Amino acid sequence: MSMFQSLSEKLENAFRKFKNKGKLTEADVKAGMREIKLALLEADVNFKVVRDFIKTVSERAVGVEVLESLNPGQQVIKIVCEELTSLMGSTHAKLEISSKPPTIIMMVGLQGAGKTTHAGKLAGMFKKQGKNPLLVACDIYRPAAIKQLEVVGEKLSIPVFQMGDKVSPVKIAQEGIKFANQKGYDMVFIDTAGRLQIDEFLMKELTNIKEAIHPTEILLTVDSMIGQESVNVAETFNELLDITGVILTKLDGDTRGGAALSIRYVTGKPIKYVGMGEKLDAIEPFHPDRMARRILGMGDVLTLIDKAQAQFDEKKAAELEQKLRQSIFTLDDYLDQMQQLKGMGSLEQLAGMMPGMKPGALKDAKLDEKVLVHQEAIIKSMTLREREHPEILNASRKIRIAKGSGTSVEEVNKLLKQYEQIKKMMKQFADMGKSKQGKKALGKMKFPF
Repeated sequence: MSMFQSLSEKLENAFRKFKNKGKLTEADVKAGMREIKLALLEADVNFKVVRDFIKTVSERAVGVEVLESLNPGQQVIKIVCEELTSLMGSTHAKLEISSKPPTIIMMVGLQGAGKTTHAGKLAGMFKKQGKNPLLVACDIYRPAAIKQLEVVGEKLSIPVFQMGDKVSPVKIAQEGIKFANQKGYDMVFIDTAGRLQIDEFLMKELTNIKEAIHPTEILLTVDSMIGQESVNVAETFNELLDITGVILTKLDGDTRGGAALSIRYVTGKPIKYVGMGEKLDAIEPFHPDRMARRILGMGDVLTLIDKAQAQFDEKKAAELEQKLRQSIFTLDDYLDQMQQLKGMGSLEQLAGMMPGMKPGALKDAKLDEKVLVHQEAIIKSMTLREREHPEILNASRKIRIAKGSGTSVEEVNKLLKQYEQIKKMMKQFADMGKSKQGKKALGKMKFPF
């Protein structure tokens, strides 16, 4: 199950009520809206948010522009997409960088939401952008919290300032900033303590730290898996600390969507980043328009391009683009792409960003090292002709290849199935590059795969 898959499927069913009609009546709109409303409530979206959202969309959908248009179904989907984007904040809210360094980011949140890891992920992201970050360990209560931050810092080659667990967190935060000023660190990430639930002691301490260091940003880390509860947490933290933004974690799991669609509306504060997995580079800026398109199964080409640009070799990309234009994609090309795709995250996530591809379409396609080693052995056991024309692989050839690679016929078949899926995905990208709209989306970038 990938991000918002259940919500995407339910919305798709609701849209069928509009799609097959030449003209829409107000009754059609009402019936479709009832289904959209149920889909959102089941996705754990805040009730007030759903009520206002449905009211706004309904008012626009029964307007003249929709009821009298040539394709009213598409118009309704366009309206839903625009209103979902608006609900989540319309545009990407960037992290504020202080005009006088260092920029101080105070990380807050409940225990278990991923605050310490995401302090590291954010620091790592800004380090790649040329910043010089410092992590400060202010959680003196949770056993091994300081050690956890040090492990994260070590993996990312980012220093951690700590004073043990006997000094007050307020003092540690102040000394950490002093240290940053002396040593020329231009970004400071303060990792504060969390609790299993909100309590007075925790909030008093966070307020004291805020008053002592005047942070540039206060980022609340919330676990998207807890749905509506994460919205209540965000509301409470915002009331007491006046947060500047939210990091939504675990968005790669079976998220129902409630938090992403409710937080901005309820708190008035933007989601700035989303955590997309356990790896320390699995963090993305939050773009409401891209997220709305992903939820509606329209794909998210721009994020896909961002990921591809960070990962791919331009010369190889140009060669492959040429091959795909000529509908050539061999098993050798496939292997090369797998090695490069591995750095972009799970194939299931990537499929969810492709227009027209169902998010669960590649759920069996895993990209771990072991599978790649097996796949390489299988491909290397084929003749050059077999690699270039996999369609000639009959039962006896597959048995020979399985023996030669020390694998099974089942694994050979699995590889061929995955090859076909990837070939289809690549072809789609190539076709998209040919269309006017696709060229506009791809901009001046070289073909990313």
